[in-house]
Formats: sequence, structure tokens, C-alpha cells
Amino acid sequence: MIAETICSAVSAAGLGIAAITAYRRRFLAATRIAAYALVPVALVMTGVIDWLADKAFSPTAWVGVGLLALAWTLFATTRMVERRAGVGSRKERRAAARAARRDAVEPAASAPSLGASAAPASRPEKNRAKKSGTTNPADDFSDVEAILKKHGI
Repeated sequence: MIAETICSAVSAAGLGIAAITAYRRRFLAATRIAAYALVPVALVMTGVIDWLADKAFSPTAWVGVGLLALAWTLFATTRMVERRAGVGSRKERRAAARAARRDAVEPAASAPSLGASAAPASRPEKNRAKKSGTTNPADDFSDVEAILKKHGI
């Protein structure tokens, strides 16, 4: 009974403010205020206020709210532990998927083919060709082959 009285008073006050706003020729704002002012009376007439009042003073409803809070806390805790432990994190799964895709094309395809040359000890066939004075025509195209491999050709 008291909820209906309070809602009616709030609606009456809101409609009064809307009338004053309309008197000042601010019709759009007055219409918006009137719409908000009618909501409390509409809630009383549909029975929502009574339903909320019954639920607010019901011990069963509060036990349900407590169980929802407990469930949310458990979900949040397990997610936090999972992130901290790093077990099956989203970043690890994405990195593994990227590595699998990269290896599926060709492992050496992503290595740069041009740039600073490696130490002479790492290419023994080229050193032998320089020492003997003869060059192998296959060595001349090694850079081209590396570029083609890099692009998957």
C-alpha cells in the first residue's frame, strides 16, 4: 500500500516538472520527463512493485542471490588461477597454432635470405671455391633460390 502511494507521488511530481518545462517551451524535454514520470505508476499497475516487494522480503530469494554470488565467485577464481598458472591460456593456444601454420609452409621460408653475410666457417663449399680459384655456377644462384623459397616458389 505504501509503495503505491510513493510511486503515485513520484509520478505526480514528475508530471508537474514536465508541465513547467513545457510552459518554458522546451517541449522535447517536457515529453521526455513525462515519459519518465509515468513509469512508476505503470509499474504499480502491472504488479511489478508487489512482485519485487515479495521477493525483497523472501528468504528463499536471498538464498538464491547468495548462490548466484557464490557461483560467480567460483568462476572468477578458477579463471584467475588458470591465468596465473598459465595452463591452457588463450595466448599459448594462439602461439601454438601460429607455429603449426608457420611450420606447415616451410621451416626455413621465414629466414631472411639477404642481409649481413654469415661467418666464412658456416659456408665451407664457398670457401673451397675461393681457394681453388674456380666458382661453381650453382653458388651464384643461392641467393635467388633463398628468395624463391622464402616466397614459397
